Amino acid sequence: MMRTLLVRGLLAGLAAGVLAAVFAFFAGEPPVDAAIGIEEAGTAAHSHVEPGGHSHGEEEAELVSRDVQSTLGLLVGVGAYAVAGGGLFSLAFAFSYGRLGSLRPRVLSALLAVATFIVVVAVPFLKYPANPPAVGQGETIGDRTALYFGFVALSLVFAVGAAVLGRKVGGWNGGLAGAGAYVVLVSVAATLLPSIDEVPDGFPGSTLWTFRIASLGTQLVLWVALGLIFGALAERVLTRQAQLVR
Repeated sequence: MMRTLLVRGLLAGLAAGVLAAVFAFFAGEPPVDAAIGIEEAGTAAHSHVEPGGHSHGEEEAELVSRDVQSTLGLLVGVGAYAVAGGGLFSLAFAFSYGRLGSLRPRVLSALLAVATFIVVVAVPFLKYPANPPAVGQGETIGDRTALYFGFVALSLVFAVGAAVLGRKVGGWNGGLAGAGAYVVLVSVAATLLPSIDEVPDGFPGSTLWTFRIASLGTQLVLWVALGLIFGALAERVLTRQAQLVR
């Protein structure tokens, strides 16, 4: 059964990835193009030509064209992330099924998808929101990446601990205790972790926030679609198994 659910999770992730990539293409690529234009304009402004005719500041030839990046590259990147997420999601579903009351597979899958979006995406986004090209310094990308994924890991650990606490307390009070503990712990972590603000002066706020909203929207489409599609597939499998057992 675990293998069956895992396969369903991978398939649901693939379908959700396609939907998310389509959304990202229409909602996210325009602000990316605008940010790239701003970055190129800034590079051109700092370039100069020497008396001998040699120029500085010219961009190197792209290994992958922008058209490929915004279409096939986007689909492959989002799809790979979604398939991996679908596999992990199916394992989390298998572990949770039957341990959180008598929830139907569709309901459990939807609730698990919402919880994953909040814990893995929305909460880290509040501390370290996504930035388009031309925002952020190249020499700090390693530190920024480590801080972001570190906060994601902390958010996951806190969420699991809160779920354990809520189950031990039980009932409505357990849910409140778990949620309260998670909010307190993640708030303390967000306060202690260093902030990152590398948005250059004069960068258009509309471009910045359009990109960030599109990035968050892409994740929302992915996890909502994954939760709904996997829930339907899992319920069909588990219902068939229950009928065989009878």
